[in-house]
Amino acid sequence: MAETASLETFLNPYTHGFARVAVAVPRNRIADPVFNAAETIAMYRQAAADGAALVAFPELGLSAYTCDDLFHQAALLEACEVALQAVVDASRDIGAVAIVGLPLRVDHRLFNCAALVAGGRLLGVVPKTYLPNYSEFYEGRQFNGADSALATDIDVCGERVPFGSELIFHARDLPLLKIHVEICEDVWVPLPPSSFAALAGATVLVNLSASNITIGKSSYRHQLVSSQSARCLSAYLYSSAGIGESTTDLAWDGQALIYESGEMLAESERFSNRSHVISADVDLERLSRERMRQNTFGVSVQKHKAALADWRTIEFDLKAPNSVPGGLRRSVERFPYVPANAATLDERCREVFNIQVQSLVQRLEASHIDKVVIGVSGGLDSTHALLVCAQAMDRLKLPRANILGFTMPGFATSDRTLAQAHQLMTAIDCTAREIDIRPSCKQMLADLGHPYGRGEPVYDITFENVQAGERTSHLFRLANFNGGIVVGTGDLSELALGWCTYGVGDHMSHYNVNASVPKTLIKHLVHWVAHQEFLSREGSATLLAILDTEVSPELIPTDAASAEGTQPGQKTEDTIGPYELQDFHLYYVLRYGFRPTKVAFLAYTAWHDRTLGLWPDALQGERNEYAIGDIRKHLGTFLHRFFKTSQFKRSCVPNGPKVGSGGSLSPRGDWRAPSDSEAEVWMADLARVPER
Repeated sequence: MAETASLETFLNPYTHGFARVAVAVPRNRIADPVFNAAETIAMYRQAAADGAALVAFPELGLSAYTCDDLFHQAALLEACEVALQAVVDASRDIGAVAIVGLPLRVDHRLFNCAALVAGGRLLGVVPKTYLPNYSEFYEGRQFNGADSALATDIDVCGERVPFGSELIFHARDLPLLKIHVEICEDVWVPLPPSSFAALAGATVLVNLSASNITIGKSSYRHQLVSSQSARCLSAYLYSSAGIGESTTDLAWDGQALIYESGEMLAESERFSNRSHVISADVDLERLSRERMRQNTFGVSVQKHKAALADWRTIEFDLKAPNSVPGGLRRSVERFPYVPANAATLDERCREVFNIQVQSLVQRLEASHIDKVVIGVSGGLDSTHALLVCAQAMDRLKLPRANILGFTMPGFATSDRTLAQAHQLMTAIDCTAREIDIRPSCKQMLADLGHPYGRGEPVYDITFENVQAGERTSHLFRLANFNGGIVVGTGDLSELALGWCTYGVGDHMSHYNVNASVPKTLIKHLVHWVAHQEFLSREGSATLLAILDTEVSPELIPTDAASAEGTQPGQKTEDTIGPYELQDFHLYYVLRYGFRPTKVAFLAYTAWHDRTLGLWPDALQGERNEYAIGDIRKHLGTFLHRFFKTSQFKRSCVPNGPKVGSGGSLSPRGDWRAPSDSEAEVWMADLARVPER
């Protein structure tokens, strides 16, 4: 068994493939490198003490960007090199990389440069490639572009260091931390140097920018940085100059951004009158795994192989801190399938619902069938599937009576769910019938020689599956008889956990509209429909009552609560764990393939304290929290069921639409896996998660 990690090690983001990065915007003085170096060093220390492995500063930050023709003054250029040496000296006892901007003379010419510093060493110098010479910019007057440089190594601060735009800096002790630097205009061009850097292996792209502010420019920076980080499957750090730059003709807002694969992790306050720094923990493992998964990234590497041949990698030593303040510094949503932001959640529900409806419309039109058959239990999944069917009929301009709804009470059906099924079908205005499956189930149990057939209260898996199978068998024959197709209701969460009866059971249908929708999202979809004026007031009230009903297969009689109709007696989550947590595990296992220790770390970050972070406001139910021991237990259940026991059910699922990037489990879509795999490697890694 793998050794259990200490709690301190487990809670360190660096243990799980994260690296803390920072962008600093110091207050500066024009042509005062001594002052600027002191501010830079102070912020460098501050960020490193906060656990950052990398700190980026603005373009030409040691001199200030707005020096204009002062850049041709020898005194200023020499003072900038002295200031750089001060930063190098300070780095001896600072456990992070600093990337600072300054003008440097190389072969009798001047270059706008970024210098990388760590561990008392100057690691290398990157010159700016694209020099803007339009509108307010006049850099071609003072500087030369990187492509004009002849030297590939230069002498600076008493060292011979690499020089060029095609450099990647790799931390040996953080194997996934590979840094590339470009400068301001470089990212505004059609083919930024960072695009090639990403193909050459860089995972963290850094832009030292000055970038004066004009109306609308801030939002455009967001677009640039977001799209570049998304296309390059990378982290992208962006700095811009702030207070202290000359306002003779321009203004400066000091905007700093950190993005990862198109998602913003941090943004600074703009127009601040003081030095400021932002930081975030970027998921380097996620970036690596996404590049591995998205094979066209590799195709791009192959296509540009010749252009990448001249890129150089500079290795250096940088140890990860043993612990970092504040835990993981990024938002981890409790419900990865359900956005906490109300506007985003509304958009998500609308889009998912329309995907489901349009997919069913296409299937009906293509098969020239105008009727659907659906089992309605009065529970969550069949409710949502019925809502999809109703909207599909409306779009096809067919009567909702073409929806043949059947509720089929069994041995454990509660009065509550049976009543809800009838109320829902009435609200939908579909054709509704009730078929009592108990007589046919008793006959089958008797035919099998099952003890229940002799009147003995034996409630085993056969007892359960006979009921599930009888319902599905009825539905298929009803579809034959009425010229319709069976619409499935089972969701993604149930399929992941194998919580469905194989073959002639809820596993099977002609078309399953819920196939890739997880349970947590189904709840919010039903709530969303209830507030869309899709049904009458009474119908919406029924939807809200269904949302307040315990999730249950209702297959085993339990206690008086079931008979009295207050709540179903059998509770699904008592067996398979809480859906809200299992959906979290599913997302990170299916979407990213993370190891169990990392999934547990993310789950702990999201769920250990109910007072932290945002919750979706739509459902004001119980707000749970889970200790690390609970997470370990339920993740163990998920891993065993997902990897060991349930794949054979997923290998032959009905057609159904994929709705989200979180993935589906169709063997024709996202997930192809052997039905007889073992779960040992996942369980062994899970054993490293602390129990308390």
